[in-house]
Amino acid sequence: MTEPAPLPRRLLAELLGAAFLAAVVIGSGIAARQLSPHDTGLELLENAAATAAGLYSIILMFGPVSGGHFNPVVSFVDASFGGISSRDALAYLPAQVSGCVLGAIAANAMFAPAAISISTHHRSSPAHLLAKVIATLGLILVIFALARTHRSATAPAAVGAYIGAAYFFTSSTSFANPAITVGRMFSDTFAGTAPASVPGFVIAQPFGGAVAIAAIRTLYPHVTAREAATVVVPHAS
Repeated sequence: MTEPAPLPRRLLAELLGAAFLAAVVIGSGIAARQLSPHDTGLELLENAAATAAGLYSIILMFGPVSGGHFNPVVSFVDASFGGISSRDALAYLPAQVSGCVLGAIAANAMFAPAAISISTHHRSSPAHLLAKVIATLGLILVIFALARTHRSATAPAAVGAYIGAAYFFTSSTSFANPAITVGRMFSDTFAGTAPASVPGFVIAQPFGGAVAIAAIRTLYPHVTAREAATVVVPHAS
C-alpha cells in the first residue's frame, strides 16, 4: 500500500478544505437571501446547488492529500475500518472544526455583516435530529460503498450530489457533519444554527455514523483497510 502524505500536510488539507466548505455553505446562504428575498424555496435551491458544486470541487482540490474528509464522522468511521489510525482521526478533528469556524468567519466578512455573529436560528426538534441521523447514515454509505467497489474516483461527484439532494429530502437541510455544525454557530444568517441546537446535532450525527458502520459491515462484510484508505478519494504521498 502506498504511504499516505505526512500528517502535517494532511491536517493543513483538512483545515483548508473544511474552511472552504463552510465558506461555500454560509456564503451561498447569505447570497441566496440577498438575491431571492422572501422566497425560501429558491433560497434553499441556490444554497443547495452551490454547496453540491462547491463540495465536488473542494474534494478534488484537497482529497489527493488528506482523503477529503472535512468531517469528523467520516474520519472516525474510516478509522474503524483501518483506513486511517485512530490517532490521525483524533488529529483531524480540531483541524476540521477550526477550518469550519474560519470559513464561517470568512463568509461573514465577505458579505459585510460582522465577521463573527452568533446565530439565532433554532433548528432542533425530534424530526430534525432524526434527519441528522439519516443524512449522516446516507453520506457514510455513499462513501464506503464506492470505496468497497473500487469506484472512489466518482466520490467527489457522488458526495456533492448526495449532499445537494439531502438539502431537500431531509427536514434539517443536510446536516451531516459535526464540524460544520459548530462553524454555523458563528454566522447569524440563512445558513446559521443557534448554539442551543448544536449539542443535539453533534450527538445525532455520530449516531448516524455508528448506524452506518453496522450497515456497511452487513452490506459489505469484507471491507479491507486498503479499501478504507481510499476514503473519500484515493490519496497518498
